[in-house]
Amino acid sequence: MPKGNRPLDGIVVLDLTIALAGPYATFLLAQLGARVIKVENPEGPDPCRSNPPYLGRKGVTLGRQYVDDVSVSALNRLRGKEAVTLNLKRPGGREVFADLVARADVLVENFSPGTLERLGFGYEQLCDLNPRLVYCSITGFGAADGGGKAMDTIVQALSGLMMTSGLSGEAPVRVGVPLGDMIAPLFGVIGTLAALQQREGSGRGQHIDVSMLGALTSLVAAEPFDLLESCGIPTRTGPTVPRLAPFGVYPTMDGYVAICAPTELFAQGLFRAIDQAGLAEDPRFSTRDQRVANVDLLNGFIQAFTRKASTADVLERLERHGVPAAEVRSPAEAVRDPRVRARKETVLLARSDEAQPEVIGMGLPIRFSAASNELDLPAPALGEHNHQVYGDWLGYSPERMAALKSAGVI
Repeated sequence: MPKGNRPLDGIVVLDLTIALAGPYATFLLAQLGARVIKVENPEGPDPCRSNPPYLGRKGVTLGRQYVDDVSVSALNRLRGKEAVTLNLKRPGGREVFADLVARADVLVENFSPGTLERLGFGYEQLCDLNPRLVYCSITGFGAADGGGKAMDTIVQALSGLMMTSGLSGEAPVRVGVPLGDMIAPLFGVIGTLAALQQREGSGRGQHIDVSMLGALTSLVAAEPFDLLESCGIPTRTGPTVPRLAPFGVYPTMDGYVAICAPTELFAQGLFRAIDQAGLAEDPRFSTRDQRVANVDLLNGFIQAFTRKASTADVLERLERHGVPAAEVRSPAEAVRDPRVRARKETVLLARSDEAQPEVIGMGLPIRFSAASNELDLPAPALGEHNHQVYGDWLGYSPERMAALKSAGVI
């Protein structure tokens, strides 16, 4: 398959994002083949470059030991991008940025609402310069709402997500994966691709406005938690899902297993696997509705078996009887799953040797039958591609670039 045969070949994206939500969106666009130009203030680059842990001469450390130590966050999120420096507040910076915008297809930003407008770079200000520009804003509460500072934990708290995990009466549970920061970029990319498609007919771009709170809350609304509570099933049910019983996570002698047996076929297979075949005829468990009504009793039967067996033994029995089940793995084990690695859904960021441990990063969990989606650029250093972008692409002379650098513009 030709290396240049990528879905977004020819699309140029200006990346004005920082931290995680924005950089993840532009990472996905780069993975799909867009040319992503990451624009950073030379006096205040993307803070993800300063996120511990760092990878360097002493392996992985929580503090930067040497100037060339690289944040693993940056190593992961900035792949596939070209990095340029540009101080939008310096005289001359506006002209350079205007030149970039005039030739771009997409701009992605995740500043606080109003930040770019105050600098003269909001969508309404830039669409006159480039009517075809697709301008994607990823903010905490919407581009028109000041709303205060929004970070993943803030959004998890406000979305209700924290009160869907754990048990009733316990403290809220923050989901370890930063879902607020990573769900919004997915919707940002979906909106951007839709706007690019619409542009094919209209000839005009538009503003894509994605709210982190709205994106995450929309997922919480996928489950009718309030209605279930009115029927006697609490929102917070811990490791099980009572309305699908038997369904959840159960302890074994040496770990945990996830078991999903909501259908008659699966439930009967589970009963046989735990040496309780007679439960299939027990009126308390013979139908799905009865299993839901007697969920605590049912889970007691299951746990009485799983607690006395190893994870391997439980899984072998369940598999033999056709019951969907899996061991609960650590993140370190999961990201190294051979199936996931073979599909490049996780990728090796750094080779393992005595100085550097193996570092696994995120890939793109989409496979194309007639296109490639390989990233061919490692994470760039700050301003690494100034010459390629300003000189080769925009056509700036060496003298002009030297003057811009001297003035602190780039």
